[in-house]
Amino acid sequence: MTPTTSERHEFQAEVRQLLDLMIHSLYSHKDIFLRELISNASDALDKLRFEALTRPELQPPGELEIRLEAEPDVRSLSVWDNGIGMSRDEIVENIGTIARSGTKEFLAKVGERQGQVPPELIGQFGVGFYSSFMVADRITLLTRKAGEATATRWESSGDGYELAEAERETAGTTVTLHLKPKDEEDGLRDYTDAHVLRDIVKKYSDFVGYPVRLKGETLNSMKAIWARPKEEVSEEQYREFYKHLTHDWNDPLEHVLVRVEGAVEARALLYIPSKAPLDLFMRDAHRGVQLYVKRVFIMDDWEALLPAWLRFVRGVVASDDLSLNVSREILQKDRQMQAIRKHLARRLLGALKDMPREKYQTFWPEFGAVLKEGLVGLDENQERILELVLAPSTHGALTSLAEYVGRMQEGQDAIYYMTSATQSAAERSPHLEAFRDKGFEVLFFTDPVDELWLRLDRQFQGKKLVSVAAAGVTPGAAAEEAPAVEEWQGLLDKLRALLQDHVKDVRLSSRLKESPACLVGEAGDLSPHLRELFKRSGQEMPLAKRTLELNPTHPVIARLRELHAAGKDDPRLALYADLLYGQALLAEGGVLPDPAGFSRRLAELMVAR
Repeated sequence: MTPTTSERHEFQAEVRQLLDLMIHSLYSHKDIFLRELISNASDALDKLRFEALTRPELQPPGELEIRLEAEPDVRSLSVWDNGIGMSRDEIVENIGTIARSGTKEFLAKVGERQGQVPPELIGQFGVGFYSSFMVADRITLLTRKAGEATATRWESSGDGYELAEAERETAGTTVTLHLKPKDEEDGLRDYTDAHVLRDIVKKYSDFVGYPVRLKGETLNSMKAIWARPKEEVSEEQYREFYKHLTHDWNDPLEHVLVRVEGAVEARALLYIPSKAPLDLFMRDAHRGVQLYVKRVFIMDDWEALLPAWLRFVRGVVASDDLSLNVSREILQKDRQMQAIRKHLARRLLGALKDMPREKYQTFWPEFGAVLKEGLVGLDENQERILELVLAPSTHGALTSLAEYVGRMQEGQDAIYYMTSATQSAAERSPHLEAFRDKGFEVLFFTDPVDELWLRLDRQFQGKKLVSVAAAGVTPGAAAEEAPAVEEWQGLLDKLRALLQDHVKDVRLSSRLKESPACLVGEAGDLSPHLRELFKRSGQEMPLAKRTLELNPTHPVIARLRELHAAGKDDPRLALYADLLYGQALLAEGGVLPDPAGFSRRLAELMVAR
């Protein structure tokens, strides 16, 4: 078949920016391109084996393998595989555009580093194929989708690309790099040299599960690292396998070897990353624990292997006891799979608990919010998760619940906390005044998920978690008695009437020391922060009235009492009541229902005589 005339296509704008950065990259460790291409080829072979389970006709006649073909005379290097291949449309989708939501963030990060392309960004954003432009002036890709007769040729020099129909004897993909001249000062080695290629493969791709061959020589060991005794594997080898598996150039924070024994046997090598990916909270984010059954890749899906609150974990789970039935629904319901899932979750929580504090404090800001999602439902590991929770407090640094309990004052029967959008907003809250005055520590929870799990009836080591913003809560084992209300009753009734559209009650409080007023909620009420989160998500929330508490020792409240005593119908009382309610909202970081009206009433007060 004679190839048809090629068609010229333009890259998506973000791809053009990315390629320009790669071509002019100042990054010196350019060897990474080969690891990325070998990893892509390995993924293609995995996908073919998976498809061949239900479509045996796709299985190629020979061995699944990856070949390196170097041509020193013409300065080219090819990476060949007989994997799943790509269709014409898949080439355009996978190479002509970047659909990943993190691309703009990637470009912004590189811009911050003045054009340098750090390896951790290349791995984090899944743009490994484009790293080839650091070492090549032109790239040709020849691919044929398994089950199709026609191949496609893709070629680019970085300024756009050409597509043409072509021929390939077998399904699979060949990526040919037309290499730049050797330049050791710029980190460009001779990638047609067998010694250089052997060194790169051994360093970065030794554990690829398929043979990587150069002139018939197999360059990698192909040994399953998770099945080898840990004394035979170095820390560097564990790190390199992680990078091969995840395309993340940051070192993992921790690796966990797991062996499941009993009714079902399995082995796992799990990694806790050191940095959270930008798509961690996105619904379509990639999940990274792979399942192999009888050495066949089955799926890459956290829903069956780990609960959602451990979705940041990467690694491999392998078992010969599970069925090769590829139905996702059957696997999710499989009792053996559930046994593996429970065992892995417990082992990971145990590893986090045993992690040195300094290392764990690196983990928590990255993944703590995800871990706390396990406290929302009915997961059996909730007590274990509570032991891992850290939060800043009025005492300063991050603290665990156990450390908090160890510092509790005599007579204190509750763990006090406050939720807020930010720690700085929480620290300024009038709800803290009495607690600070008596030296009671208060924890700050600022992640959106905190609003959900803390609404449940939580206890830790027999101590109930209590919000300082709840009605009737004061420091100590028993609530202090509020001031006698008889002499205040008239003013309280008047304020209730004036503010009836905004609050459910007005009463005196003993929690306030400096502020004139604050708003408190009853048990079961949505906090202001949670209501704001619902509102931002587009959900309409019904009006919820809270209680306005007044500080009887504050000059403002004393002045209100004087005005009321002098004349119950004084028009200034309505003005002051609105301002007092608005001030209470602002003090907790809330939003005024009528900012223009508040501003107008404040102006009226400023000119009043």
